[in-house]
Amino acid sequence: MDGLDLLKKDWDKESSKKKLSVKDIYPMLHKKSSSIVKILFYISLAELVFWILVNSLPYFTSDSYNERLDLVFQNDYILTGLTITSYAIILLFVYLLYKSYKSISITDSAKNLMESILKTRKIIKYYVLYNLIAAGLSLIIGFYYALHNTPNTAIDFSNISDKKMALIIFVITLITAIFVLVIWLFYKLIYGLLLKRLNRNYNELKKLEVD
Repeated sequence: MDGLDLLKKDWDKESSKKKLSVKDIYPMLHKKSSSIVKILFYISLAELVFWILVNSLPYFTSDSYNERLDLVFQNDYILTGLTITSYAIILLFVYLLYKSYKSISITDSAKNLMESILKTRKIIKYYVLYNLIAAGLSLIIGFYYALHNTPNTAIDFSNISDKKMALIIFVITLITAIFVLVIWLFYKLIYGLLLKRLNRNYNELKKLEVD
């Protein structure tokens, strides 16, 4: 047997090892990815229920809470609009995650699985980004209406000095930044760990280089 035949034989052995490796590893990565997205889906459902309870229970159980809301948000359309938009985004997120889970569950191609993982990562990142922006804006809007409409804290901004205005803006900005940071850490802890595992699966699939 000449050198070329030996080289071909070695190549065939390496190729068969790779095929065996792919055959063994892919189902494991598929199952792990599907499980991770399923967990993310359940977390999003739990978050939806949590926010519904947080917003609904005080509304139905506390008259003083409703009175404070009426004082701060004298225009009911603003509060209703914010609430509906918030729930709509969470419901959309739940739906998109469910689609990702179904897509990963039924795919039989490494390429399609990689695409589904990429889509899931994008959905999570956009959702977290939206929540951070929404949290910051909601807090700023809440401060604005509270300072204008709450009797005990109402401020006449037309007569306030520049120094006091700068101090108010600084305090509001600082509180908003801390609030957003806490939310970011919360999402980093919950979603970040799962995304890392999903990224690991994606990188392993990329190494296999199969369709």
